[in-house]
Amino acid sequence: MASAVLPSGSQCAAAAAVAAAAAPPGLQLRLLLLLLSAAALIPTGDGQNLFTKDVTVVEGEVATISCQVNKSDDSVIQLLNPNRQTIYFKDFRPLKDSRFQLLNFSSSELKVSLTNVSISDEGRYFCQLYTDPPQESYTTITVLVPPRNLMIDIQKDTAVEGEEIEVNCTAMASKPATTIRWFKGNKELKGKSEVEEWSDMYTVTSQLMLTVHKEDDGVPVICQVEHPAVTGNLQTQRYLEVQYKPQVHIQMTYPLQGLTREGDALELTCEAIGKPQPVMVTWVRVDDEMPQHAVLSGPNLFINNLNKTDNGTYRCEASNTVGKAHSDYMLYVYDTTATTEPAVHGLTQLPNSAEELDSEDLSDSRAGEEGAIGAVDHAVIGGVVAVVVFAMLCLLIILGRYFARHKGTYFTHEAKGADDAADADTAIINAEGGQNNSEEKKEYFI
Repeated sequence: MASAVLPSGSQCAAAAAVAAAAAPPGLQLRLLLLLLSAAALIPTGDGQNLFTKDVTVVEGEVATISCQVNKSDDSVIQLLNPNRQTIYFKDFRPLKDSRFQLLNFSSSELKVSLTNVSISDEGRYFCQLYTDPPQESYTTITVLVPPRNLMIDIQKDTAVEGEEIEVNCTAMASKPATTIRWFKGNKELKGKSEVEEWSDMYTVTSQLMLTVHKEDDGVPVICQVEHPAVTGNLQTQRYLEVQYKPQVHIQMTYPLQGLTREGDALELTCEAIGKPQPVMVTWVRVDDEMPQHAVLSGPNLFINNLNKTDNGTYRCEASNTVGKAHSDYMLYVYDTTATTEPAVHGLTQLPNSAEELDSEDLSDSRAGEEGAIGAVDHAVIGGVVAVVVFAMLCLLIILGRYFARHKGTYFTHEAKGADDAADADTAIINAEGGQNNSEEKKEYFI
């Protein structure tokens, strides 16, 4: 928005002639008379102030232009389009564009609406106030155009886990340029955008490089648009389809208590899930032949009348077009008197090769063996601790008896007989008598 002072004097007549020339022939005379009469009665512009505001509107909606005057003294207000053609002179519309409608006309305001705004309506519109000198102010109409089309395209309809795919999203013919955001489910990702401009319109293409995993199967990839002409969320999405190798898990269905003893039956079920669904599920015994009394029925392994020779590792293998995987179950058959449930588990989801086996999988596959070894270690440790405690108690008893024997009263031979004397004189005589025999002066430990 800006304001300026128009030329005065004879130039008002020239302005009247220009405005009349732009009007239809039937209205030229009337407009000319109005202009000349207004020019003849133009008041001074002292104290008056013409102002307006810029307008931002979405294409197809309604724009409102308001020419306002502070401290009005009934001066004439006129509105012109970007080509400086008169839209309204006071309350009269010379321009043949029915989209312009008068909303309000008074000595202090000329308010006009423009319906069904298009990009061609963008530009400066001028408000003129016929004072001496004349005043002019302009308002800028900015037209926002939302994206006309939003498209998302995935390089491959079906991807394999671990593969990198390209996803593109295009927002066409917007003004200003659109901002594109990417989401995978609820997680926002970062893409790379390119903007093309053509005839004041913008087309934005955003590229996303995505490495897919089996967890991404069925997850939507969302292209979301942010634009000042768009309210709410404008977005489009595609669902990922990811193929992955089988995931294998062994479930013990019998015995229910989990303890395998001689004479009992064992039933294992192999559960394999993958995309596409595994077409082949097989059972093998690692490093040995399958027992002759074992029965294989699809994903189920049944061994009746267990005995010690059945001990070993049993493996379920599954495969599809993407790859193969397996899971192991370590069987240990206990005596019929065993009552403690062993810590034996199969390995869930092993890789295709030994090179791919990491430390975590290895620890799981040896869970049963380590559980048994751990139980033995605890027993040995407990025995050692008991022996050490017993030895310490014995040592404390011996030391106590030793210190007790060396704690007492010492007597010399000189005092011998004093305890048996009837009186002091007799004790002295006994003591002196005892001194005569020096060979008997010895110390005794009592």
